[in-house]
Amino acid sequence: MDCIFCKIASGEIPSSMVYEDEKVAAFRDLSPVAPQHILVVPKKHYDSLEDIPMDEMDIISDIHRAIRKIAEQEGFNEDGYRIINNCGKNGGQEVPHIHYHLLAGKKLTKLVVD
Repeated sequence: MDCIFCKIASGEIPSSMVYEDEKVAAFRDLSPVAPQHILVVPKKHYDSLEDIPMDEMDIISDIHRAIRKIAEQEGFNEDGYRIINNCGKNGGQEVPHIHYHLLAGKKLTKLVVD
């Protein structure tokens, strides 16, 4: 598969990895929109939320557990953060591998909508 997030999660492409466990990888976004902008991805490839089989939806819990650990590790769990998942073309998803944007480091007051 020629998926950039799969290659980053597997270590094939170098990244600024901030968290990794057996199911989830998290790395700094190369084009951040906030002082802290981390992408959180499952290591197993799913195009989007809509492509995860119902019997594998526990991966979403795994991702959210990782996000809580990252927020504590990076020190922004007390001040707050935003989690964004874009699903499908009209939802703004640009990379066809489910991923969450974890944004923090400043007061986030506006939604990111064009």
